[in-house]
Amino acid sequence: MACAPVYETRPVRIQRDIKHIASLGKDKAGRTCFTYSQQDKDVRDFLIETLQGLNLSIAVDGVGNIRARYEGKNPDAPIVMSGSHIDSVRQGGKFDGVAGVVAALEVVRTMVDEGIVPIHPVEVVIFSEEEGSNFGPCCAGSKAMIGRYTVKDLKKLKNPAGMSMYTMAQECGYNPDSMPNSVLRPGDVKAFLELHIEQGPSLDAAGVPIGIVEAINGLRQMRVDVQGVANHAGGTPMALRQDSLLAASRMILAVEEIVRKEGADTTVGTVGHIECSPNVWNIIPGRATFSIDIRDVCEKTMDRIVEKVKERIQDIATACHVESRISSLASLEAVRLSPQVIEVLEKKAKELGTPYKKINSGAVHDAVLLRSITDVGMIFVPSIGGRSHCPEEETDVEDIKKGADILLASILELAGFVEE
Repeated sequence: MACAPVYETRPVRIQRDIKHIASLGKDKAGRTCFTYSQQDKDVRDFLIETLQGLNLSIAVDGVGNIRARYEGKNPDAPIVMSGSHIDSVRQGGKFDGVAGVVAALEVVRTMVDEGIVPIHPVEVVIFSEEEGSNFGPCCAGSKAMIGRYTVKDLKKLKNPAGMSMYTMAQECGYNPDSMPNSVLRPGDVKAFLELHIEQGPSLDAAGVPIGIVEAINGLRQMRVDVQGVANHAGGTPMALRQDSLLAASRMILAVEEIVRKEGADTTVGTVGHIECSPNVWNIIPGRATFSIDIRDVCEKTMDRIVEKVKERIQDIATACHVESRISSLASLEAVRLSPQVIEVLEKKAKELGTPYKKINSGAVHDAVLLRSITDVGMIFVPSIGGRSHCPEEETDVEDIKKGADILLASILELAGFVEE
């Protein structure tokens, strides 16, 4: 058996594919590709055509998750799976998710070019709705893939226009009622590996091309609705106002205060979305709504902060003579990735002579969900300047190639292979 590190992916192909996918979702600023949009369909069509050109068998489940199978010598053996997502935030970057999809594609393409046949089947997976840009909660596609979301749940997930994920999937030609037949179970997958840009500054600041992820943040996402009384901006005395936006502002400041005071070094809290009504310059806002996003690698820390935030919001609502309602939008547990897969990734990085550092992921990824059914590993490549979820998102293609080479070598180690 040949040594896996002799095989290399081709950065020219990686760069070409990422550039083409970016062009399919090009917005006036950055890249916008929401699940079930025309941009999403265009990217899917390109990837499916490319994967079919490698003679992979393609399966698309009821919510649009794509699985492209490179058959193994033992077709009944558990799968070694790699991939990521193609959807984006509004006016985001061209590497988030896409780098991992293209790297997995390039791994299989290299195996085909070199005449390498795996012992275990190898699959490229492309998840739907990782970002939550359409329906709110993140990782909806991978949640459906492992059975965390049922058909009933899909009917409850609504976009801002009130259309459910279930209905939009149907309108795009998928069959969400068939999802129970596509659910992955423990034992189906030997390992899942995901390459992703870091979406943070650590690797770039350290000048290290590869991060091997040890843990992924959990998250708690909430929506806060504050109900006051709309009234005339000039005729209502300050002491008699029930200003929803003023109360919301104090609540938002309280989120930062609590996270800084009660959190660990790894804890982060964000308010990224806010609305008020009627949103007119000479009317006291009668209603305000905002988001809260709490993340950490420690479940107890997140839960403690959430409880303190809820208490403070209620206290502020009472003091401001408004009503508040807190709704949970999403909750994902923090996870430790597989020590066995981490060991393989480290071994291959060393064999390839590629510098790396162990790192935690501040962002949530589909890998979190797959961790409940299989061993999971993640490879990070640097985000230049730490930028992500913005048009300025940038990663050097040579770093992606280094990550893809480690991904290839690790998949060959996990799947086993023969040369034909």
